[in-house]
Amino acid sequence: MKQAKVISPTEMKRLLAVVDAGKHAARNRIAIMLSYYAGLRVGEIAALKVSDVFDADLNPKDQIQLKAAYTKGNKARVVFVSDKLKREIKNYLKTLSAIKADKPFLLTQKNTAFSPNTLCQLFGRLYQEAGIDGATSHSGRRSFITKLAHSGISPKVIMTLAGHQHLTTTQRYIDVNDDMMREAVEVV
Repeated sequence: MKQAKVISPTEMKRLLAVVDAGKHAARNRIAIMLSYYAGLRVGEIAALKVSDVFDADLNPKDQIQLKAAYTKGNKARVVFVSDKLKREIKNYLKTLSAIKADKPFLLTQKNTAFSPNTLCQLFGRLYQEAGIDGATSHSGRRSFITKLAHSGISPKVIMTLAGHQHLTTTQRYIDVNDDMMREAVEVV
């Protein structure tokens, strides 16, 4: 099975331009950002509740505690929230009207929770509108893991952040291209 495309910075800018110009821009943008900046799976994003992301004072949490029921491996894990992602979450908060802790973090246009499949379709449509071939709902996650790997982050840390049980799984997510290999040999 072919892996999801890793999104380049240029493609990400194009994607965000499409998202920002479209309907439900704030909601769609935060969904993309949770994938790209935190490596969350689409099912994990769909499962999030307001109380998972915001504290009682409606400040973005430093860590999102993913419940076992949210995750693919049915194992709870902690997702660390970067400063960039916190800014995105704060911007999203400004667009929300009724905020209740037990409500879904993302709502469909019918005001219901997204299913993983529906959110997956939304991601696919957004990537298609941005003209990014080969991108899927897993592209943000692969981009997150690849960027960490190429920034010199320990494989064990990446594996833990991704919620993988085995390093070999994490390694399959890491993309390599000619530019990266060219830079690597120049280090020697």
